Amino acid sequence: MSLSIDKSTILKYDVHGPRYTSYPTAPEWSSAVNAGVYADKLARLGQSDKTLSLYVHIPFCEQLCYFCACMKVIRPAGQDDKYGAEYLEHLCKEMEMVASKIGRKMLIRQLHWGGGTPTFLSEEQMQQLFKKTIELFNIDSSAEIAIEIDPRTVTPSKLKTLKALGFNRVSMGVQDFDNKVMDAVNRHQPFELVKQVTDQCRTLKFESVNFDLIYGLPHQTRETFEKTVDQVLSLRPDRIALYSFAYVPWLQKHQTKLVQDDFPNNDTKLDIFLLARQKLLDNNYQAIAMDHFALKTDEMAKAFNERRLFRNFMGYTVKPADEYIGVGVSAIGFLENTFVQNIKTLPDYYKALHEGGLPVERGKELSEDDRLRRWVILQFMCHFSVDKTQFRQLFNKSFDDYFAFEQGHLTHCLEDELISGRGNLIEVTPLGQLFIRNVCMGFDVYLRKNGVGRRFSRTV
Repeated sequence: MSLSIDKSTILKYDVHGPRYTSYPTAPEWSSAVNAGVYADKLARLGQSDKTLSLYVHIPFCEQLCYFCACMKVIRPAGQDDKYGAEYLEHLCKEMEMVASKIGRKMLIRQLHWGGGTPTFLSEEQMQQLFKKTIELFNIDSSAEIAIEIDPRTVTPSKLKTLKALGFNRVSMGVQDFDNKVMDAVNRHQPFELVKQVTDQCRTLKFESVNFDLIYGLPHQTRETFEKTVDQVLSLRPDRIALYSFAYVPWLQKHQTKLVQDDFPNNDTKLDIFLLARQKLLDNNYQAIAMDHFALKTDEMAKAFNERRLFRNFMGYTVKPADEYIGVGVSAIGFLENTFVQNIKTLPDYYKALHEGGLPVERGKELSEDDRLRRWVILQFMCHFSVDKTQFRQLFNKSFDDYFAFEQGHLTHCLEDELISGRGNLIEVTPLGQLFIRNVCMGFDVYLRKNGVGRRFSRTV
């Protein structure tokens, strides 16, 4: 069933707000979490029997995409080996330090190489990095081993190498196939190329092939994006992430290269999303939480239906381990109720490692209040519902009493039909699912204290 949304609703909820890949959100983190704090958390982790998700950040790209808000370093083609070798030397050193602080060979249930462009590395460098990983950690035989690839630069030989190493899931940034849009964002990636790489991945029998799309880019219209979605559907990826473009030029200066007058307006942007969403639903994809879709036979769809879905800095995930560690420049981890982020610039990252220290820049140790609010926000973001009885069982507190201040927000959400109340269950309506970030914002005590400002992208 399609949704009809009036412009007044869009205008009311079109505000700056977090995407809640973490709570508390990154602007609330500080240098109070340093290398010493991190070392202590790693040591505590080593004394437990917990399992691990490991994220490895490879920052290099050969070309700048003007929409990108990721941490990346542009290195021209032909310099891959030189810069890759220098980076791997330091990355492996960090991994050795982390493993040493843990003090035992931990079990990894999920391994993800992201970027940047991990396939910037040569085949020999990818083999070197994977060898170091299995030297320091035990990878579960059923682990999800995923990598982000760039169809423009990955080769059939590199794909074969990745499959031989044990990677079983690949993700491709597709964004849009329209020529005018590709021109505007400086990413030329025609359909034929993506089809070729997808076919190669299928031939090699990767378990899952996933696409990322972005709506809200310059020159996008209902008609052009519908064509892109139709082309995507013809390739039948297992999962599709349909992201709203995060326009944050005050954080990402290169986004000023985009012409604001070329963006679709907010109601058109939402219309594009609703059109794409409906086409995916009509073609046997299931909507997964905020912005993901998966074939109904996919593990992510099953996880969503069984309330096993989780959310972290890599988006939605189906195999959450007990703790999450990030290695590499700017990488983020979460362990022992503490967020930890590495140094964000290569020279300083290298310098810290040369001096023998863990390259930590900042983080956040969660208070009890943080943990309670994080649980509620994750429930909304992952399952579109909050069970007050479960809250009491977990935290030995009354939801209504603890969140007495938030009752006004919940009342407004009820009046606007973003949520519905049934006994001890708060459920997000189909309309509320489109504005789930706004629903969560009412539980964010830091926004209440500090305001939103322009620290985040807009929610529509």
